[in-house]
Amino acid sequence: MTTELKEKLSEVSTQKNQIETILLHMTDGIIAFNMQGEIILINPAAKKFLAIRPEDNTFDDIFQKFTLGINMEKIIYLENWTSTEQRIQVDDKYVKVFFAPFKNETDRPDGVIAVIQDITEHVKLDNMQKELVADVSHELKTPITSIMGYADTLLEGEYDKETQEKFLNVIASEARRMARLVTDLLTLSRYDSNKNKIKKEAFDLGELVKKCQDKLAIEIKKKKHKVNCFVTADVPPVLADKDDIERVVLNILSNSIKYTPDNGEIKIYVGFVYNDAYIKIFDNGIGIPEEDLGRIFERFYRVDKARTREMGGTGLGLSIAKEILDKNGGSIDIKSVVGQGTEVVVRIPTKQ
Repeated sequence: MTTELKEKLSEVSTQKNQIETILLHMTDGIIAFNMQGEIILINPAAKKFLAIRPEDNTFDDIFQKFTLGINMEKIIYLENWTSTEQRIQVDDKYVKVFFAPFKNETDRPDGVIAVIQDITEHVKLDNMQKELVADVSHELKTPITSIMGYADTLLEGEYDKETQEKFLNVIASEARRMARLVTDLLTLSRYDSNKNKIKKEAFDLGELVKKCQDKLAIEIKKKKHKVNCFVTADVPPVLADKDDIERVVLNILSNSIKYTPDNGEIKIYVGFVYNDAYIKIFDNGIGIPEEDLGRIFERFYRVDKARTREMGGTGLGLSIAKEILDKNGGSIDIKSVVGQGTEVVVRIPTKQ
């Protein structure tokens, strides 16, 4: 009997240690309360998620401060009629708490267990989706309102040819802006859902950059910019989706052209460091405020909304550039000083 008892005690001790180890390393928080509402078990994750203080020893101590409108009696005796799931905000974090009663060996209520999950990222993602819908609605509403207004004005009366042409130009311009916005949104959607297949190939980055410069020659000439491109080393071929990288370069270079005042200077360097080829684009344009630099890759984020819209920007160009480079194993970094200019560095893996 003594041997059997020792074996049983050893087995119980092993199980207890296993449970304690599991609770200690669980990413979800666990708290167990007895029928008096006192804590009988708690793991570190629960203390962290709910910011539990040393003096918080009961159910009410922990949950009353969150004004949930829920108590032990409701959970134990009205579990079929009461919502046992609650969302709580603790400082800048969001957690979901699930309450469930547990019973003893005679099938009578013996306490309550609370399971706590960190849902901060889910809440942030949900908020971002709501913001995106609101931003898209706002961005589409402005050109639609303009198109409807000018079209209705043309339908209501007789206007001379010059006025008609002026109104039609506005309608055409706003329609093109909507088309660009929809195209950019579809591009981002394809990258988000991985429907856009990356077709990697080896190509000369220096040649691609010069080709992009030639494509923007008319815009450069209009603003009388001085643009120079230097290939600083023997750059090996890069391995990436050529069309995608061309889109990135065109976007960044066109931004430099747009936001650099007339007679400005833009320098482009193509080089090679470690296993990456790089493109550096310097301009002496208006620059970006320091407080905005951390958000410029967010969708629809604009430093100067009115000016960007006026220049035909959708607020999605840099978001698309970052998505493209992420998918191709590259990176993009931007430094800027207001009134002095901006430096953009793009890195792309080489074939080597």
